[in-house]
Amino acid sequence: MQKNVIDELVKVLGKDNVITQHEDLLCYSFDATPDMPQKLPEVVVTPGSTEKVAEVVKIAQKYNVPVYPRGSGTNLSGGTVPVKNGIVLSLLQMNSILEVDAENLNATVQPGVIIQELNNAVAPHGLIYPPDPGTVGTATMGGSVSESSGGLRGLKYGVTKDYIMGLELVLSDGRVAKFGGKTVKNVTAYDLVKLFTGSEGTLGILTKITVRLIPAPETRETMSASFHSLSDASNTVIEIIKNKVIPATMEIMDQVTIKTVENHCKIGLPVEAKAMLLIEVDGIPEVVKKEAEKVLEIVKKNNGEVKMARDSNERDDLWQARRDALPALAQVKPTTVLEDATVPRNKLTDIISVFEEVAEKYNLTIGTFGHAGDGNMHPTIITDERDKEEMERVHKAVEEIFEKTLAMGGTLTGEHGIGMAKAKFLEWELGETGLDVLQKIKKAIDPKNILNPGKMRFDWGPENE
Repeated sequence: MQKNVIDELVKVLGKDNVITQHEDLLCYSFDATPDMPQKLPEVVVTPGSTEKVAEVVKIAQKYNVPVYPRGSGTNLSGGTVPVKNGIVLSLLQMNSILEVDAENLNATVQPGVIIQELNNAVAPHGLIYPPDPGTVGTATMGGSVSESSGGLRGLKYGVTKDYIMGLELVLSDGRVAKFGGKTVKNVTAYDLVKLFTGSEGTLGILTKITVRLIPAPETRETMSASFHSLSDASNTVIEIIKNKVIPATMEIMDQVTIKTVENHCKIGLPVEAKAMLLIEVDGIPEVVKKEAEKVLEIVKKNNGEVKMARDSNERDDLWQARRDALPALAQVKPTTVLEDATVPRNKLTDIISVFEEVAEKYNLTIGTFGHAGDGNMHPTIITDERDKEEMERVHKAVEEIFEKTLAMGGTLTGEHGIGMAKAKFLEWELGETGLDVLQKIKKAIDPKNILNPGKMRFDWGPENE
């Protein structure tokens, strides 16, 4: 990188907001995604305003240097890895909740706001922001919008894109654009809010986000159900939906995951079970009572054993156990390759069977957990990336999982995004024509591929090796 770039960044941001020390840069060379190539950025910048972000992008454009927007780095798609050196632009300093408009059921935040902090801020108004990723206590709003992340409440409440009303962002030439707003209805022109939501930092850098809020449910009932077969658990999920009951959350863990999580948190999970469902229904008391009774009836019909959470502490323990699935599995071996295969609900049994067959075929340990209610499964391969021979088997297993997921009418990702991790599979789902449409949109908005190059098959542009 030219010295002029660093000098201009220091002039615009001040020396304290421009990081060039090797040991500090190392922290920005990777994210939470395992088995990804690492490359040191040449500089990390920490602007504190939209105007400063715009100045950074103008400098990058001037010198043809790539820019990698970054929040907390909790994404699982290799979305923030600086594959061509360049500038990592951290948005963590832009962490203000600008407005909670309880009257209009919305809030406006900067991208560095932690999701849980937003929910803490709106709770006194009796409101919630529903998207609830596993890393809700550390993930930022900007990162969540960029990946259109989902989470435990996705079955009933949807994913991030369902709650984004307006965006302010910096384009690749440094101009600031605003789309959408606070109105309940907005059908002006193309839906550019949706276009930039889930664009993984490849089209613009988010600087302000307006989100929809909803009333917090009055009450909830939480239960766990254990089964002696995966098919009984899967059939329970399908039958609950068929009976017009839409739980807020309906999660699944297989036996590998149950045993590992219980060893980690020791709350009395049924380690002898082949599968376990965690189910929560919420809403007004009368409806919750009726739906909980129906769920209990269906679980017992499918040979399940139910345990109701007696109080908020037991409820919190169950959901913490589910959130601990990935960190617990990570204690078994140093590398956890967590995938995001998503299928129609009626294919749930089939896809879980695929995971078991693939594990046996390639002699791998796969712990499966995920959002059973919406078909979004997380087969997690427990491995060690230092073992080259085993990693070759891991890569073949991942390819087979996605090949069979797509054959079932599924998708590569329900909530994690494409990033680097799944870029090579993108054409499998979209086809050559679909991929061409993506490329044309990207080239129209960011012709030099300055913004987050190397992601989602957008691999031309700055060769700043």
